[in-house]
Amino acid sequence: MTKKFILKILTAGEGGVGKTTLLHRFVEGRFSAETKMTIGVEFFLKELELDEKHCTLQLWDFGGQERFRFLLESYVLGAKGALLMFDLTRPMTLQNLEQWINIVRKGDPNIPILFLGTKNDLADEIMVQDDYALLFKEQFKLMDYLRISSKSGENVAKAFNILTTKILERQNY
Repeated sequence: MTKKFILKILTAGEGGVGKTTLLHRFVEGRFSAETKMTIGVEFFLKELELDEKHCTLQLWDFGGQERFRFLLESYVLGAKGALLMFDLTRPMTLQNLEQWINIVRKGDPNIPILFLGTKNDLADEIMVQDDYALLFKEQFKLMDYLRISSKSGENVAKAFNILTTKILERQNY
């Protein structure tokens, strides 16, 4: 018999790194270049089947603008995992990682966080190399690092599968 789980997953990172675009790609299977700035928090649902476990992912899309951050701490409670994102073409999107990690870890200091470099399809514009990104992964004890592209779909499903698998392992499900 298939076991059923409901897992709350957060997306965090600076404005414009591609959080909403990633969620549209994963949930709806399409790329949208027309996303608007997220005000506060948006919410997506996605069903996922992993190793005979039926998971309903509650995906919480946090607005990246600084003026919304005070709202976010109340939304992290009950989260089982997070995607922390930065834009590979804009190194300054790495500047506030510690602030994002503190928000995400507010309810659980050991929450699994998958570190994602976005916009990997813009190969000629990439300014953050993997070795530099891996320094942040180590410094903040993030579970793994992946480059993704919501435009091409590269590593999108893989990112959610890795995080969901880790959550299920951690919960002993």
